[in-house]
Amino acid sequence: MITALSPIDGRYHSLCAPLGEYFSEYALIKNRVYIEIEYFRALTGLGLPPLAGAEKHLDLLSDLFARFNETEALRIKEIEKVTNHDVKAVEYYLREKIKNSPLEPYSEFIHFGLTSQDINNTAQPFALHRSNQEFLFPLAEEVIRAMDGKAHQWKDQAMLAHTHGQPASPTTLGKEIKVFVERLRGQFALLRDIPVTAKFGGATGNFNAHQVSFPGIDWHGFADHFVSGLGLDRIRWTTQIEPYDYLAAYCHAWCRINTILLDFCRDLWMYISMNYLSQKVIRDEVGSSAMPHKVNPIDFENAEGNLGIANALFTHLAGKLPISRLQRDLTDSTVLRNLGVPLAHTTIAFKSILKGLTKIEANNLALHDALGKSWVVVAEGIQTVLRREGIKGSYELLKELTRGRDEISESDFREFIAQLPVPLHIKEELLQITPFNYTGDTEF
Repeated sequence: MITALSPIDGRYHSLCAPLGEYFSEYALIKNRVYIEIEYFRALTGLGLPPLAGAEKHLDLLSDLFARFNETEALRIKEIEKVTNHDVKAVEYYLREKIKNSPLEPYSEFIHFGLTSQDINNTAQPFALHRSNQEFLFPLAEEVIRAMDGKAHQWKDQAMLAHTHGQPASPTTLGKEIKVFVERLRGQFALLRDIPVTAKFGGATGNFNAHQVSFPGIDWHGFADHFVSGLGLDRIRWTTQIEPYDYLAAYCHAWCRINTILLDFCRDLWMYISMNYLSQKVIRDEVGSSAMPHKVNPIDFENAEGNLGIANALFTHLAGKLPISRLQRDLTDSTVLRNLGVPLAHTTIAFKSILKGLTKIEANNLALHDALGKSWVVVAEGIQTVLRREGIKGSYELLKELTRGRDEISESDFREFIAQLPVPLHIKEELLQITPFNYTGDTEF
């Protein structure tokens, strides 16, 4: 939408629209309705005398949820204008929907004994769990696979390395991409292991209302079973709200993943700048309004910017959410409504990276030329072989030959090797070392 205040809902809406299924206001309302219905269903399974017979009519609630749409959500918003309470509006909506139905006699058990955070702190983690399994984790895996594909494509492409911005021992382009793949796989595995946790325990976490009404029920056991049935882990001892420690870990995990990808984007930007990578020219695209020749690495720049915004928000969420005054203040609710925002910026970045990877190619000529102009990098290998042969001061010999010289050529090394006090077969071994083959063990 061109009038949208946020680029998430405007310029980049098509890229992150699937997240609306999990983190929009509509999604939150729908998930609250779902949790309320499932809670009522679970209560009927306890055999409580006041609920006897309700289990025969649960299909009415299933049908109600199956028909739930934006019009129904707007009805809840209308009720909220009166209640000025979003979760209570859901309760009143459900009572309204079962009025004059066989379930009306049981309407007092809608939201029975609960506080609003029992619903919110279950509905929101439920949405997060679904978004992980259905969208976010598959997208992250797609990015890792695409990067690994490039690593294998370029695994034998020798490349001059740079440490401190200076020429260093050669590597391969594929191996340098593989570095990021391994980093991402490690952090993604940690992300997947973080449990998605929920709070379900009444006004201050002790099931006070439940216990005084039905003291014979193991309410903690009931809640554990109910929450695990949603695919979530229940935090047993809480205040009014979930402590959010695992959500903080989740945000920090995304920060680490995004930081790795930010590092990756900057490296690719540098390789493009150095002409090690070339970009496919798309005929009708424009790189500059003034300079017709420009083909800019915009996808990686776009990703870098969005990763930075995402991490700023993830960092705030992780630092703020675990902190709440006494048994609860409202700041968590205000902040948590924004969880979808950093995930949206992450999504935009991931899709930009995927697009950018399809547009880059190894510039074999430039890579070969850079190696050919950097014979100095074989000094390490030569001095190490000389050390193996017991030649004293090997490092210093190569240092004197190479350090601080603007250029050193193949012929310079050949002359140096010819004068060394080593057997002929060692000299021949040293002559075989070139910037093009001195890449070490880069097989994977």
